[in-house]
Formats: sequence, structure tokens, C-alpha cells
Amino acid sequence: MTSRDAQPPTGRPPLPPPAGLPLLMAFDLDGTLITEQGREADAATASALARLRAAGVKLAIITGRDLAPDAVLDAMQPDAVATNNGGRIVVNGELHTEARFTAADLEAVLAHELDGARVVLFTAQRLFVDLPRGTQPEPWMIARNSGPLSEAPAGDVLKVGFYHPQVAGFAGRLRQSHPHLVLTGAQPPYLSFLTITPQGAHKGAALTLIADALELPHGRAVAFGDSDNDEAMLEVAGYAVQVGTLPLLARHAHTRLERQTDLGAYLNAWADRLGRA
Repeated sequence: MTSRDAQPPTGRPPLPPPAGLPLLMAFDLDGTLITEQGREADAATASALARLRAAGVKLAIITGRDLAPDAVLDAMQPDAVATNNGGRIVVNGELHTEARFTAADLEAVLAHELDGARVVLFTAQRLFVDLPRGTQPEPWMIARNSGPLSEAPAGDVLKVGFYHPQVAGFAGRLRQSHPHLVLTGAQPPYLSFLTITPQGAHKGAALTLIADALELPHGRAVAFGDSDNDEAMLEVAGYAVQVGTLPLLARHAHTRLERQTDLGAYLNAWADRLGRA
């Protein structure tokens, strides 16, 4: 163990990292595998991922984004990718699972009271936006060839995102009326951002489904995450690594990295242990 391994306190009893193979490592993207809104892993992390993959570790991305950056995919060559907070899962290059809103649930989600909110609907192929009057689409929306909300194919929506200072109140109301939906954000560090996905579409379920598809025991799954949408994933992982210091996640973590920039050294140390074994 090195000083760059996790730092206490964490909520779970201390536990040494799992030794040997088989092993599945699943990573959140923003704030975990890469910097917030980043596009690629740093050199130390990319090198460690290559070493882990060569040693036989299965690698997965489980992200709230609807697309993983090409540079990350090239460096990692993951066995599985779950996007939209686990709502769409691809394993070994093939679509495994896709969770879509029912018409009734989508109608309830869009019946919001957030005047002036930015609303984004995500499908597998495209996104559709509703912007406040006078607001221009952001560059990432333009790059994705976004369309108006009115053109969204209602039966294909995988995720809905809201950007508004009062999303917390809306989230509370929706949790009461539609408790089966999955809501993340609307709390630190994403006070003005709310993500909603269909029933069962969360990162914990994604990690379980990926482990099953790769025929690995759930106890051999290691999850890395930094924010509230990673909570379910860390809870079900056989070994949970919190990146950063968000108090919400501490009770789910076996170990913690104080900074995202510590990840590369931590993973390289893990690759060293596998090499010695």
C-alpha cells in the first residue's frame, strides 16, 4: 500500500483490495477517471489501464454521460460501457440493455414548474433541447446535432436533464409522485443540475448486469466514483473506491483517494501487485 491508496475515514470496515484475478474494475468518468468535463485520461492513468488490461482485468465505464469520449475509449478499450447513468449498456461491442421512459413517465417528467429551465432529452442517437428564449445552444449541443424538444421521439428517450437553480424542489416533488424513477443531482456538487432516468436505470444495476454478462462474481467487482450518481454503484461493488471527499459517498467506500489526480498512481500500484502475484 502507498500513501496514494485510500485515506480514512470511510463508512465500510477496512478491507484490503481484492488480490489476483478474476477482477472487474468499473469507473465513473467525470471527476473519477478523468477531470470534470475532461476528454481524456492523464498519462499515468492511461498507462495503468493498459497494464491492468494486459494482466487480464476486465474494464468498464459507467457514466452519466450519453457518450464516452473517443480518447478515453481508445486508451481504455473497455469490455463494457454503460451510459446515461446505466440506462444503456454495451458489452463487448454489443447492445446488452437499454431502458426507455414509458409515455406516462416521460409526460410526468416534462410537466415541470421550472420556468426558464434548460431541458435536454437524450436518445441513443441524438439529443433534443428546450432552451429559454434568447439562449443559444451550447457547443456540445451543436456538435451533437441537437433538435427541438417537440421533435423528440417519445418512445426512445433514455434520460432527461434539467438545468435550473430550483431543481431540488422539483426533484422532491417527483420523488413523491413517481418514486420508481431514478433521480440524481439536485444536491452538492450539482445543485442546479438534475438527471432523471427510467425505473431500474442506475449505476448499481449497471455494475451488476455487466458483471453477470462478463461471467464474473459480483464480489470481484471494484467500483470507482466521486458523486451522488455513483452511490448505488459503490454500494453493490465488492470493493468500493471513493474519489474525492463528498460526504454522501463515505459510508459506501472501503477506501478513498483524496484527489482525482491520485488515480493513476493508485492503479499503477494495483498493476504492480498483480504483476508480483
